[in-house]
Amino acid sequence: QEQLTESGGGSVQAGGSLRLSCSASFHAYSTYQMAWFRQVPGKEREGVAARFSGGGPSYYADSVKGRFTVSQDSAKGTLYLQMDSLKPEDTATYYCAATRPRVRDLGALGEESQYAYWGQGTQVTVSS
Repeated sequence: QEQLTESGGGSVQAGGSLRLSCSASFHAYSTYQMAWFRQVPGKEREGVAARFSGGGPSYYADSVKGRFTVSQDSAKGTLYLQMDSLKPEDTATYYCAATRPRVRDLGALGEESQYAYWGQGTQVTVSS
């Protein structure tokens, strides 16, 4: 049973940094695309960043390019999101997501519907 567990959310002032972690329990020999999405109440879930567990490029939303960095520790089965130069508009619940096992990445960040597994979410609040 695939499971995703996020941690690392919290409150920070504008300009500050946070690092989110997503611990994944997947089959060791399968590959997935993993991503971070975020959502604020009343709005649709928005893709933030993604990368394929088998390697390759990272994908970012335009709103976070140059400020956020997605990385992974394959040995630990953990996905990270380093968030720097945070802005109040980054305030949201952040979710970790993964596709079903696949042999190559999506070629893009991907839509919410392309991800089958989701974590419970972690809150990030940025104050001005």
